[in-house]
Amino acid sequence: MSDTERKVYSVRAFNEGVAGWLQKLPTVWVEGEVTELRRQERWATVYFTLKDPESGACLSAQMPRGQFDALALELADGERVHVYGRPQLYEQKGDFHLRVLTIERFGLGAHLAALERLKQQLAAEGLFAAERKRPLPRIPKLIGLVTGNDAAAKRDVLTAITTRYPPAHVLVAETYVQGPRAAPSIATAIGDLCARGVDVLILARGGGSFEDLLPFSDVRVVRAVADCPVPVVSAVGHEQDTPLCDLAADVRASTPSVAGRLVVPDLAELRAWLERSHAGLGRGARRVVERHRQRLTTAAERLRRAPLLALERRSARLETTRARLHALSPRATLERGYAIVRAGDELVREPPAAGTRLAVEVAGGSFGARSE
Repeated sequence: MSDTERKVYSVRAFNEGVAGWLQKLPTVWVEGEVTELRRQERWATVYFTLKDPESGACLSAQMPRGQFDALALELADGERVHVYGRPQLYEQKGDFHLRVLTIERFGLGAHLAALERLKQQLAAEGLFAAERKRPLPRIPKLIGLVTGNDAAAKRDVLTAITTRYPPAHVLVAETYVQGPRAAPSIATAIGDLCARGVDVLILARGGGSFEDLLPFSDVRVVRAVADCPVPVVSAVGHEQDTPLCDLAADVRASTPSVAGRLVVPDLAELRAWLERSHAGLGRGARRVVERHRQRLTTAAERLRRAPLLALERRSARLETTRARLHALSPRATLERGYAIVRAGDELVREPPAAGTRLAVEVAGGSFGARSE
């Protein structure tokens, strides 16, 4: 074929032709897992990728942000959805994508949606409130453990408890931990252990799939944990798993082994603490004795010196009184050059008649005189 007979399209024409042909296709439903979800407040469009979990095939998808937000699905990567939309081609860059009109959860996504609704309901009732959380007993007398039959989680919890605190007493309730019979069995086991007088309770299960852990988000289990009269430690699944019983429990442990270490003290640390406390009490007692000894010594010294001090104070008061009396006595007046004149037995206060015999007393003695 010659160049003149060949039909050649420009890139623009080709893209426009394909885009026009795609617009003739009907809207379709597509199933896949959400990945690479990108949403920004400044963007008018939400971008994500639909991935086939079996083959790994991917399909780019776009949806107006207003429509996406209106669905209020709170989608996250990994959720399985049904997407309804129309295939489109961005002519400028030749990018093929699915223009999404609506999204519905499917399979696991439906379970997640149901759990989210239940979570919001129980949160509104206050079952997850922080003020409901209780502290764990420092040294529990009896520990309750709800776990599966011959489960590795049970072994991990018991090993952690006995290694950390060998005197601990553990009461184990083995029950179903997955399947349709698990939820009522777990709730019953929690009630039975509480009735037998445990001080703290551990709810333990090892890792598993999302479906395996669903019983621990059952409303019966969550309410049993929330209504438990003693503190509950939840150790279900791995650290990234968060069943609803974790939110209702007083403490969440990342693994069953961690739960075992949380409910009992370390015996070596406890002994070291007791030794420090004993030494501190000894030092405190010695300080008290020393303070009392010093007080007794001070009191004895005060008692010894008290008579002398009292005598000195009385002597000082007597000396002061004597000085005052001496200063006020007539003799002291005479020593200052004054004299006492008597006419017979009477003191002379006015000039006597001439020729009156007088007796004059001065500081050095007395002598007679006659008035003129």
